[in-house]
Amino acid sequence: MQLRFWPIVWYTRGVQWAGMHWEDGRGMTDKIDVMIVDDHPVFRQGLRNVLAVHEDLCIVGEATDGPEAVERALELKPDVVVMDINLPTLNGLQATRKLKASCQDIHVIMLTAYDDEEQIYHAIRAGAAAYYCKDVSPEHLVDVIRHVSQGRYVIGETVLDEDGMGDWLLKEFRRFGGGIFEEEGQFFAPLSPRETEILELVIQGMSNREIAYNLGISHQTVKNHMTSILSKLGVADRTQAAVYALRHGWVPLREENTRSRRILPGAVDRP
Repeated sequence: MQLRFWPIVWYTRGVQWAGMHWEDGRGMTDKIDVMIVDDHPVFRQGLRNVLAVHEDLCIVGEATDGPEAVERALELKPDVVVMDINLPTLNGLQATRKLKASCQDIHVIMLTAYDDEEQIYHAIRAGAAAYYCKDVSPEHLVDVIRHVSQGRYVIGETVLDEDGMGDWLLKEFRRFGGGIFEEEGQFFAPLSPRETEILELVIQGMSNREIAYNLGISHQTVKNHMTSILSKLGVADRTQAAVYALRHGWVPLREENTRSRRILPGAVDRP
């Protein structure tokens, strides 16, 4: 893909794009394979017509419900799935979780009839790379498809990398709380009960010293548990561990996860 950058590019942690312009159809050798999932044939045809005019996009398949979407996507291995959230049998959130659990390389854009900030959070947490209302402009949707095909995330007008998405996801968790998924086994994690408890407090934003104070254990014990958590999950730091837990549904519902936070006297370190 070739990108043309305007002279002024805004940059902040995790945000790698601003004022970026795609050269549509010029100098692009790789096609982006796209699959469309929606139970309304008129909408599917309209979306196909919108995408078909772009030389770098190739429609490789369609599906009409959640189970078919998962089966077809795993068969066709598209780069991007554009998926309606309100699907029969298995909704878009559930289908996305099943699909991403089997193939991380397939990127999902959620489309919905209505816009809701909390629903965006749950869609991203389910594994989606972007979430938009169905009234999104065709030009913007095409740009979003191109970005997510490269492993980026798009929240509104902001394009994020993995670090930026992790920061955003943790911030939104502190607004909206835990998961809404009810699938059997979703809270399984290869962590001990104490490690899971510590990771939940990390997600709430506590430092190691705050966790030690709230659990009545030593700071060194918390550090030992964190070392074990990072090793088991194969991640580099506590933020990555927290995001990993959120994306895999290991955090209980907010009502079940409410903890009265004890404030640590004096200065607090935040490793």
